[in-house]
Amino acid sequence: MADDNIKPLSDLVAQGWEILNYSATDYGGAKVENFLLRKQKMHRVLSVRPKMVGKGYVVKELDI
Repeated sequence: MADDNIKPLSDLVAQGWEILNYSATDYGGAKVENFLLRKQKMHRVLSVRPKMVGKGYVVKELDI
């Protein structure tokens, strides 16, 4: 999911996920944004950071 045209947070919210919490940290000079999402009784963390080399973003989803 590293394509510039993909909007993972918008797509998840459109699917019914609710944003519960947000945090941002500095990871070696790159801002990492984390979103805690909930849908019914499922929870998911969405982590978004810029690529270290080149343009675009690295997106990771973790079901918890």
